[in-house]
Amino acid sequence: MTLKKEIIEILKQDARLSYKTIAGMTGASEAEVEKAIKELEDGGVIIKYLAAINDEKVDNAYAQAMIELKVHPQRDFGYNDIARRVSKFPQVKSVYLVSGAYDLNVMVEAPTMKDISTFVWEKLAVMDGISSTVTLFIMRKYKDNGVILTDIEKEERMVIMP
Repeated sequence: MTLKKEIIEILKQDARLSYKTIAGMTGASEAEVEKAIKELEDGGVIIKYLAAINDEKVDNAYAQAMIELKVHPQRDFGYNDIARRVSKFPQVKSVYLVSGAYDLNVMVEAPTMKDISTFVWEKLAVMDGISSTVTLFIMRKYKDNGVILTDIEKEERMVIMP
């Protein structure tokens, strides 16, 4: 594995590690690690560093949903133009072209479920090229971005008697 690939895998797990720590993990010098990371950033491979957040521990966390879109690809643009237009909304966090019954998978975030519903029927469902939508609200996250968020084994459940 090349140094850059090693660094990418390390940063996927913890983007806060120092050059010194990464150097120790890879056997490279700090200068080599710093240079490789700079090249990855300049080349658009590393585009942003993010924190993994456990929304259940955040007061007033935003509602989240996965929206499946069935679209009509446009001549000369395919799915790209619709994906570009959908991506411009601030509620939209991710847009993926997927295989299966639907064409685009859109991850959205808004203060409430009602805000997401309004966004879908006022903005997405009426957009040229979109023929149908299915909205799946995220009720709970067990694992996100490779991080286990909920210890299911230790969780106490309420006993309900008939």
